[in-house]
Amino acid sequence: MASEDSLNPTRADIQMDQLSAEELKNSLNAYGLGELAERMGIELLAVSANQSVATMPVIGNRQPLGLLNGGASAVLAETLGSIAANVHAYPKQVAVGIDLQITHHRPATEGNVKATATALHLGKTLGTYQINIEDQNQKLVASAKLTVFFRNKEVN
Repeated sequence: MASEDSLNPTRADIQMDQLSAEELKNSLNAYGLGELAERMGIELLAVSANQSVATMPVIGNRQPLGLLNGGASAVLAETLGSIAANVHAYPKQVAVGIDLQITHHRPATEGNVKATATALHLGKTLGTYQINIEDQNQKLVASAKLTVFFRNKEVN
C-alpha cells in the first residue's frame, strides 16, 4: 500500500538531474515556488544553475505611492537566486541564503518586472549570484547580490 506522502508529491520529489531545463522549469512552476513567491505572482521563465529568469507583476506588489515595493524586489531576487543555487546544489546539498544586498535604481509602476540571476561564483560551500531586475522597457529597476551557503542534506 502506498504511503500518503507518495500520493502527494512535493517539490522535494522533483528529480532535477533527470529533467531537461524546460521540464525542470515546468515542474517547479507546477509544484510551486513557495508560499511567498506564489503570493507575489513570481513565475519562472528559465532555470539552470548558471542563469535563471523569472517575472513578477508590479500590480499587487506596490507600496502606497503606487511604486513597486522594494521588499517585493528583494523577494524576487532572493527567490530566483535561491532556485538557481539549489539546482547547483542538487542532489547532495541544499542552498540557503546568507546575505542579500539590493540597490533600487528606478521605480516600476505597472506591467511585469523581469529578473535574471547569473552565477558569479559556484563553489563547494558558497555561491554568489548577481540578480538584475528590469521593467517592461528593459530599464534596470534594481540590482542585487545574493550569497548562499551550500550545506549537506540532512539524512532522516
